Amino acid sequence: MFIGIDIGGTSIKSGLLNSYGDIILKKEIPINNSDKYELIESQIIKIIKILLDESKKVGENVKSIGIGIPGIADKDSDKVIYCTNLGWRNVPLGINIKKHFKIPVHIDNDATVAAIAENVKGVTKNYDNSIFITLGTGVGGGIIINNKVYSGSHNKGSEIGHIIVGKNFYDCNCGNNGCLETFASATALIKYAKKLIDEGESTILTKESLNAKVIFDAAKNEDILANMAVDRMVKYLSIGIGNLINLLDPDIIALGGGVSKAGDYLLEKIENNVSKFLVFNEGKTTDITIAKLSNDAGIIGAGMLQEYL
Repeated sequence: MFIGIDIGGTSIKSGLLNSYGDIILKKEIPINNSDKYELIESQIIKIIKILLDESKKVGENVKSIGIGIPGIADKDSDKVIYCTNLGWRNVPLGINIKKHFKIPVHIDNDATVAAIAENVKGVTKNYDNSIFITLGTGVGGGIIINNKVYSGSHNKGSEIGHIIVGKNFYDCNCGNNGCLETFASATALIKYAKKLIDEGESTILTKESLNAKVIFDAAKNEDILANMAVDRMVKYLSIGIGNLINLLDPDIIALGGGVSKAGDYLLEKIENNVSKFLVFNEGKTTDITIAKLSNDAGIIGAGMLQEYL
Protein backbone atom coordinates (compact mmCIF):
# COMPACT_ATOMS: atom_id res chain seq x y z
CA MET A 1 0.00 0.00 0.00
CA PHE A 2 0.97 3.65 -0.45
CA ILE A 3 0.11 6.96 1.17
CA GLY A 4 -0.51 10.01 -1.00
CA ILE A 5 -0.56 13.55 0.39
CA ASP A 6 -1.75 16.51 -1.69
CA ILE A 7 -0.89 19.88 -0.12
CA GLY A 8 -2.98 22.73 -1.51
CA GLY A 9 -3.51 26.33 -0.55
CA THR A 10 -6.62 25.64 1.55
CA SER A 11 -6.44 21.96 2.53
CA ILE A 12 -4.35 18.82 2.85
CA LYS A 13 -5.92 15.90 1.01
CA SER A 14 -4.62 12.43 1.66
CA GLY A 15 -5.35 8.83 0.89
CA LEU A 16 -4.36 5.22 1.42
CA LEU A 17 -3.86 3.52 -1.95
CA ASN A 18 -3.47 -0.04 -3.14
CA SER A 19 -0.89 -1.09 -5.74
CA TYR A 20 -3.33 -0.24 -8.58
CA GLY A 21 -3.69 3.37 -7.47
CA ASP A 22 -7.20 2.88 -6.05
CA ILE A 23 -7.96 5.07 -3.01
CA ILE A 24 -8.99 2.82 -0.12
CA LEU A 25 -9.44 5.58 2.43
CA LYS A 26 -9.43 9.35 2.07
CA LYS A 27 -8.87 12.12 4.63
CA GLU A 28 -8.91 15.90 4.24
CA ILE A 29 -8.20 18.72 6.69
CA PRO A 30 -8.32 22.50 6.09
CA ILE A 31 -5.23 24.68 6.31
CA ASN A 32 -4.64 28.39 5.93
CA ASN A 33 -1.96 30.29 4.02
CA SER A 34 -1.13 32.03 7.30
CA ASP A 35 -0.48 28.74 9.11
CA LYS A 36 3.18 28.34 10.07
CA TYR A 37 5.17 25.52 8.51
CA GLU A 38 5.52 23.68 11.82
CA LEU A 39 1.74 23.53 12.28
CA ILE A 40 1.18 22.16 8.77
CA GLU A 41 3.95 19.59 9.23
CA SER A 42 2.33 18.40 12.47
CA GLN A 43 -1.02 18.09 10.67
CA ILE A 44 0.59 15.98 7.94
CA ILE A 45 2.17 13.71 10.55
CA LYS A 46 -1.21 13.32 12.26
CA ILE A 47 -2.85 12.30 8.96
CA ILE A 48 -0.10 9.80 8.17
CA LYS A 49 -0.54 8.17 11.58
CA ILE A 50 -4.26 7.70 10.92
CA LEU A 51 -3.61 6.15 7.50
CA LEU A 52 -0.88 3.87 8.85
CA ASP A 53 -3.25 2.62 11.55
CA GLU A 54 -5.83 1.85 8.85
CA SER A 55 -3.26 -0.08 6.81
CA LYS A 56 -2.43 -2.22 9.84
CA LYS A 57 -6.11 -3.10 10.27
CA VAL A 58 -6.08 -4.77 6.86
CA GLY A 59 -2.66 -6.33 7.46
CA GLU A 60 -0.84 -4.38 4.76
CA ASN A 61 2.50 -2.53 5.01
CA VAL A 62 2.88 0.96 3.56
CA LYS A 63 5.77 0.95 1.07
CA SER A 64 6.18 4.70 0.73
CA ILE A 65 4.74 8.13 1.43
CA GLY A 66 4.40 10.56 -1.48
CA ILE A 67 3.73 14.27 -1.15
CA GLY A 68 2.65 16.70 -3.86
CA ILE A 69 3.39 20.37 -3.24
CA PRO A 70 2.59 23.60 -5.13
CA GLY A 71 6.29 24.35 -5.43
CA ILE A 72 9.73 22.82 -5.98
CA ALA A 73 11.38 20.07 -3.94
CA ASP A 74 15.00 18.91 -3.86
CA LYS A 75 14.67 15.14 -4.18
CA ASP A 76 18.26 14.59 -3.03
CA SER A 77 17.95 16.49 0.26
CA ASP A 78 14.21 15.83 0.86
CA LYS A 79 13.69 19.54 1.42
CA VAL A 80 11.01 21.77 -0.06
CA ILE A 81 13.01 24.49 -1.82
CA TYR A 82 10.12 26.87 -2.11
CA CYS A 83 6.37 26.83 -1.93
CA THR A 84 5.21 30.37 -2.68
CA ASN A 85 1.54 30.08 -1.67
CA LEU A 86 2.47 28.77 1.77
CA GLY A 87 5.56 30.96 2.24
CA TRP A 88 7.94 27.99 2.57
CA ARG A 89 11.66 28.29 1.83
CA ASN A 90 14.08 25.39 2.36
CA VAL A 91 11.88 23.54 4.85
CA PRO A 92 12.89 19.98 5.91
CA LEU A 93 9.50 18.33 5.27
CA GLY A 94 10.77 15.04 3.81
CA ILE A 95 13.62 14.77 6.31
CA ASN A 96 11.34 15.15 9.33
CA ILE A 97 8.67 12.75 8.06
CA LYS A 98 11.29 10.11 7.26
CA LYS A 99 12.68 10.44 10.79
CA HIS A 100 9.21 10.11 12.26
CA PHE A 101 8.01 7.04 10.37
CA LYS A 102 11.15 5.29 8.98
CA ILE A 103 9.33 4.87 5.64
CA PRO A 104 10.60 6.14 2.25
CA VAL A 105 9.26 9.64 1.53
CA HIS A 106 9.16 11.29 -1.88
CA ILE A 107 8.16 14.89 -2.66
CA ASP A 108 7.40 16.44 -6.02
CA ASN A 109 5.59 19.29 -7.70
CA ASP A 110 1.79 19.06 -7.85
CA ALA A 111 1.73 19.15 -11.66
CA THR A 112 4.19 16.24 -11.78
CA VAL A 113 2.09 14.12 -9.45
CA ALA A 114 -1.00 14.99 -11.52
CA ALA A 115 0.90 13.69 -14.57
CA ILE A 116 1.51 10.43 -12.70
CA ALA A 117 -2.16 10.18 -11.71
CA GLU A 118 -3.26 10.53 -15.33
CA ASN A 119 -0.75 7.83 -16.28
CA VAL A 120 -2.05 5.49 -13.56
CA LYS A 121 -5.82 6.04 -13.82
CA GLY A 122 -6.48 8.67 -16.47
CA VAL A 123 -6.18 9.51 -20.15
CA THR A 124 -2.44 8.79 -20.49
CA LYS A 125 -2.71 5.28 -19.04
CA ASN A 126 -0.85 2.66 -21.11
CA TYR A 127 1.33 5.33 -22.77
CA ASP A 128 5.09 5.21 -22.09
CA ASN A 129 5.77 8.87 -22.90
CA SER A 130 3.33 11.57 -21.85
CA ILE A 131 3.17 15.21 -20.86
CA PHE A 132 0.60 16.80 -18.56
CA ILE A 133 0.03 20.56 -18.76
CA THR A 134 -2.05 22.30 -16.13
CA LEU A 135 -3.71 25.55 -17.22
CA GLY A 136 -4.86 27.40 -14.13
CA THR A 137 -3.77 30.53 -12.29
CA GLY A 138 -0.37 29.67 -13.74
CA VAL A 139 0.90 27.02 -16.14
CA GLY A 140 2.62 23.90 -14.81
CA GLY A 141 3.57 20.55 -16.18
CA GLY A 142 4.81 17.05 -15.63
CA ILE A 143 6.80 14.90 -18.04
CA ILE A 144 6.92 11.11 -18.07
CA ILE A 145 9.50 9.42 -20.31
CA ASN A 146 9.73 5.62 -20.54
CA ASN A 147 7.28 5.38 -17.62
CA LYS A 148 9.51 7.47 -15.34
CA VAL A 149 9.18 11.07 -14.19
CA TYR A 150 11.62 13.37 -15.95
CA SER A 151 12.85 16.27 -13.81
CA GLY A 152 16.34 16.76 -15.21
CA SER A 153 19.81 16.32 -13.75
CA HIS A 154 19.28 18.93 -11.02
CA ASN A 155 15.57 18.39 -10.28
CA LYS A 156 14.71 21.66 -12.01
CA GLY A 157 13.20 20.36 -15.25
CA SER A 158 9.64 20.23 -16.59
CA GLU A 159 9.00 23.94 -15.92
CA ILE A 160 6.69 24.06 -18.92
CA GLY A 161 5.10 27.33 -17.85
CA HIS A 162 8.44 29.10 -18.24
CA ILE A 163 9.42 28.17 -21.76
CA ILE A 164 9.66 31.37 -23.81
CA VAL A 165 7.10 31.55 -26.62
CA GLY A 166 7.02 35.26 -27.56
CA LYS A 167 7.29 38.85 -26.35
CA ASN A 168 4.53 39.94 -23.99
CA PHE A 169 3.20 43.23 -22.64
CA TYR A 170 4.04 42.24 -19.04
CA ASP A 171 6.79 40.25 -17.32
CA CYS A 172 6.34 36.88 -15.68
CA ASN A 173 6.62 36.52 -11.90
CA CYS A 174 9.88 34.64 -12.53
CA GLY A 175 11.39 37.86 -13.92
CA ASN A 176 11.52 36.84 -17.59
CA ASN A 177 9.37 38.14 -20.41
CA GLY A 178 7.52 35.82 -22.78
CA CYS A 179 6.90 32.79 -20.55
CA LEU A 180 4.08 30.49 -21.67
CA GLU A 181 2.42 31.16 -18.30
CA THR A 182 1.94 34.82 -19.28
CA PHE A 183 0.05 33.82 -22.43
CA ALA A 184 -1.84 30.62 -21.63
CA SER A 185 -2.94 30.77 -17.99
CA ALA A 186 -6.30 31.99 -16.71
CA THR A 187 -4.46 34.98 -15.25
CA ALA A 188 -2.96 35.80 -18.66
CA LEU A 189 -6.31 35.46 -20.41
CA ILE A 190 -7.96 37.87 -17.96
CA LYS A 191 -5.10 40.39 -18.15
CA TYR A 192 -5.24 40.50 -21.93
CA ALA A 193 -9.03 40.85 -21.94
CA LYS A 194 -8.75 43.79 -19.52
CA LYS A 195 -6.12 45.35 -21.79
CA LEU A 196 -8.48 45.09 -24.75
CA ILE A 197 -11.33 46.63 -22.74
CA ASP A 198 -9.05 49.56 -21.82
CA GLU A 199 -8.23 49.95 -25.51
CA GLY A 200 -11.93 50.22 -26.35
CA GLU A 201 -12.53 46.91 -28.16
CA SER A 202 -16.19 45.98 -28.67
CA THR A 203 -17.53 43.57 -26.01
CA ILE A 204 -20.38 42.76 -23.66
CA LEU A 205 -17.81 42.01 -20.95
CA THR A 206 -16.81 44.29 -18.07
CA LYS A 207 -13.52 44.25 -16.21
CA GLU A 208 -15.34 43.43 -12.97
CA SER A 209 -16.99 40.28 -14.39
CA LEU A 210 -13.94 38.62 -15.91
CA ASN A 211 -12.79 35.08 -15.30
CA ALA A 212 -11.66 32.37 -17.72
CA LYS A 213 -15.09 30.73 -17.96
CA VAL A 214 -16.86 34.03 -18.66
CA ILE A 215 -14.37 34.85 -21.43
CA PHE A 216 -14.71 31.40 -23.06
CA ASP A 217 -18.51 31.54 -22.83
CA ALA A 218 -18.50 34.96 -24.49
CA ALA A 219 -16.15 33.70 -27.21
CA LYS A 220 -18.55 30.84 -27.97
CA ASN A 221 -21.25 33.50 -28.42
CA GLU A 222 -19.08 35.37 -30.94
CA ASP A 223 -18.07 38.26 -28.66
CA ILE A 224 -15.33 40.08 -30.60
CA LEU A 225 -13.08 40.87 -27.65
CA ALA A 226 -13.46 37.42 -26.07
CA ASN A 227 -12.56 35.77 -29.38
CA MET A 228 -9.45 37.94 -29.67
CA ALA A 229 -8.37 36.95 -26.14
CA VAL A 230 -9.05 33.22 -26.61
CA ASP A 231 -7.41 33.10 -30.05
CA ARG A 232 -4.28 34.78 -28.69
CA MET A 233 -4.10 32.34 -25.81
CA VAL A 234 -4.58 29.38 -28.17
CA LYS A 235 -1.87 30.67 -30.54
CA TYR A 236 0.82 30.82 -27.86
CA LEU A 237 -0.30 27.64 -26.12
CA SER A 238 -0.04 25.91 -29.50
CA ILE A 239 3.49 27.28 -29.94
CA GLY A 240 4.42 25.86 -26.52
CA ILE A 241 2.83 22.48 -27.27
CA GLY A 242 4.51 22.44 -30.68
CA ASN A 243 7.89 23.05 -29.01
CA LEU A 244 7.30 20.15 -26.63
CA ILE A 245 6.31 17.81 -29.45
CA ASN A 246 9.32 18.83 -31.57
CA LEU A 247 11.64 18.31 -28.62
CA LEU A 248 10.27 15.16 -26.97
CA ASP A 249 7.79 13.57 -29.41
CA PRO A 250 5.55 12.16 -26.64
CA ASP A 251 2.72 9.70 -27.27
CA ILE A 252 0.15 12.04 -25.74
CA ILE A 253 -0.28 15.44 -24.09
CA ALA A 254 -3.08 15.92 -21.55
CA LEU A 255 -4.43 19.36 -20.63
CA GLY A 256 -5.75 19.89 -17.11
CA GLY A 257 -6.52 22.77 -14.76
CA GLY A 258 -9.42 25.21 -14.74
CA VAL A 259 -8.94 26.52 -18.29
CA SER A 260 -9.18 22.95 -19.65
CA LYS A 261 -12.86 22.93 -18.60
CA ALA A 262 -13.50 24.70 -21.89
CA GLY A 263 -13.23 21.11 -23.17
CA ASP A 264 -13.72 20.25 -26.82
CA TYR A 265 -14.10 23.91 -27.78
CA LEU A 266 -10.53 24.59 -26.59
CA LEU A 267 -9.17 21.27 -27.82
CA GLU A 268 -10.42 21.77 -31.37
CA LYS A 269 -8.81 25.21 -31.57
CA ILE A 270 -5.48 23.85 -30.30
CA GLU A 271 -5.50 20.89 -32.69
CA ASN A 272 -6.13 23.27 -35.59
CA ASN A 273 -3.15 25.43 -34.57
CA VAL A 274 -0.45 23.07 -33.28
CA SER A 275 0.28 21.55 -36.70
CA LYS A 276 1.57 24.96 -37.87
CA PHE A 277 4.45 24.69 -35.42
CA LEU A 278 5.50 21.07 -35.96
CA VAL A 279 8.64 20.17 -37.89
CA PHE A 280 7.10 16.87 -39.01
CA ASN A 281 3.39 16.57 -39.76
CA GLU A 282 3.56 13.35 -41.74
CA GLY A 283 2.46 10.04 -40.21
CA LYS A 284 1.49 9.43 -36.58
CA THR A 285 1.95 12.36 -34.25
CA THR A 286 1.23 13.23 -30.63
CA ASP A 287 -2.37 12.98 -29.40
CA ILE A 288 -3.70 15.98 -27.49
CA THR A 289 -6.59 15.51 -25.09
CA ILE A 290 -8.29 16.86 -21.96
CA ALA A 291 -7.22 15.29 -18.66
CA LYS A 292 -9.71 12.99 -16.96
CA LEU A 293 -8.94 13.27 -13.26
CA SER A 294 -9.55 16.28 -11.07
CA ASN A 295 -10.00 16.27 -7.29
CA ASP A 296 -8.24 12.97 -6.56
CA ALA A 297 -5.35 13.41 -8.99
CA GLY A 298 -3.01 14.86 -6.36
CA ILE A 299 -3.59 12.00 -3.93
CA ILE A 300 -3.22 9.26 -6.56
CA GLY A 301 -0.15 10.78 -8.19
CA ALA A 302 1.62 11.47 -4.90
CA GLY A 303 0.82 7.98 -3.64
CA MET A 304 2.26 6.32 -6.74
CA LEU A 305 5.30 8.62 -6.95
CA GLN A 306 7.79 5.95 -5.84
CA GLU A 307 6.75 3.73 -8.76
CA TYR A 308 7.78 6.44 -11.25
CA LEU A 309 11.23 7.34 -9.88
